[in-house]
Amino acid sequence: MDNKHIFTEKLRSSGLRPTKQRIEICKLLFNRKDTFHFSISDLKNISTKKISLATIYNTIHAFTRKGYLKEISINSDKTYFDTNTSDHHHFFDENKKKLIDLDDNNVGKIKIKKTLPGKKIKSVEILVRITNDN
Repeated sequence: MDNKHIFTEKLRSSGLRPTKQRIEICKLLFNRKDTFHFSISDLKNISTKKISLATIYNTIHAFTRKGYLKEISINSDKTYFDTNTSDHHHFFDENKKKLIDLDDNNVGKIKIKKTLPGKKIKSVEILVRITNDN
């Protein structure tokens, strides 16, 4: 599937020039049927083209600012990105270092009892950490 014109528009609307390397990043991210969870190092490792880490980093963060990707912080030194930008929950498999979507119908009603003056809740997203049973 050739979506070069769609990728070019995504890049331009994110304030980026559509270079060959950035179009390759778009293919890796958006030329797929299923949601894609990844870290910047994951993306670097699956790329078959020579793309600098700075280009990957800048492109991913421009896409995140534009709303094409969602950033999910696992801890202070590990961040994943998600091509599904809707509000939804995740499992994080600590053994496999893998982020997995958790459907809303698998989570009961969430009630937040505390409010902060002058603030309203924008969304609630749960990160459930899982590990092997042994």
